[in-house]
Amino acid sequence: MSDKLHIFDTTLRDGEQVPGCQLNLEEKLIIAKELESLGVDIIEAGFPVSSPGDFKAVNQIAKEVQGVTVCGLTRAVEEDIRVAAEALKSAANGRIHTGIGTSDSHVKMKLKTTPENVIERARFAVKTARNLVPEVEFYAEDAGRTGNIFLAEVVEAVIDAGATIINIPDTTGYCLPEQYGEKIKFLKSYVPNIDKAILSTHCHNDLGLATANSIAGVLNGARQVECTINGIGERAGNTSLEEVVMIINQHKHINLMHGIDAKQLTAISKLVESKMNMPVQPNKAIVGANAFSHSSGIHQDGVLKNRETYEIIDPAEVGAGGSEIILTARSGRAALNYCAERIGFKLSAKALNSAYQKFLEIADKEKNITDKQLLSILNTI
Repeated sequence: MSDKLHIFDTTLRDGEQVPGCQLNLEEKLIIAKELESLGVDIIEAGFPVSSPGDFKAVNQIAKEVQGVTVCGLTRAVEEDIRVAAEALKSAANGRIHTGIGTSDSHVKMKLKTTPENVIERARFAVKTARNLVPEVEFYAEDAGRTGNIFLAEVVEAVIDAGATIINIPDTTGYCLPEQYGEKIKFLKSYVPNIDKAILSTHCHNDLGLATANSIAGVLNGARQVECTINGIGERAGNTSLEEVVMIINQHKHINLMHGIDAKQLTAISKLVESKMNMPVQPNKAIVGANAFSHSSGIHQDGVLKNRETYEIIDPAEVGAGGSEIILTARSGRAALNYCAERIGFKLSAKALNSAYQKFLEIADKEKNITDKQLLSILNTI
């Protein structure tokens, strides 16, 4: 099994589907170039047939961002596929990502067809795309809720038709990690031609399990993860690129390599937050404003003695400024003394006790104590 984990970024496609996050061409190019610098393997640049703007964006990214695979999404529809191929014609390595729904809900209610017809349409789409671009990836939409036997039949058919990457999306974020991991494991063992393709995860966060499901997929043999910066995406979002990368970095026993320069994670997070007008929640793992902030006295004391007491990631690893000690009513003397020294005061034990009592009087009325407020306290003792 390959020890390379391919990072497929869909910030510019799935991420941009979030209401209010639409980007213009210039903004898409800026983000695409930063994704290339970050080290992603594949950029899903858009859905070319969906609008003239999306076509132009995919086409321009394919021309200007040549150090990665550039991918265009399609339905299992011939026109979609031909339009995507045209958009990708200048790509150094172009990939069409085509597919169709495979769950009972999609087959019977959305597509109003039969399982046999789904397989036929899937094979046709892959064969059509394979004649137009170097790589074809197939997605089995709503694979998370698709029966494993039928899913395996679809996967075998599309690999036989020429797909070399097979995306197993948990489109509705339904699966538990063990269910999703078992699905990947089943396909690895049951599909006879699976050695000719890479299995990919594409997990949504409706139940808060997108990253956990993606990692479960990786542990069971998936070698591509589809993700977005900041976990942005439809509804509750997608798997977060920065979370996947740092999980792999932290858990060395997973023993997989990737090309991501983790020191760029904070910067690209802020870029996407700004360009897409989608604020990152403060407690977001890895890149949130509070990811390396400490306000509890017990935590502050531990971090000041040894950062690793409460931080498993060095902020410098992800390009963050550093650990922060935030003074609140929950802070202790160690944190107060640290912050006092930071602004130029060296306190005796007696002065620290006096300052701490005055600090608590104010801290009980305030959310955070600023350096200006702390200076005022220290000047009165």
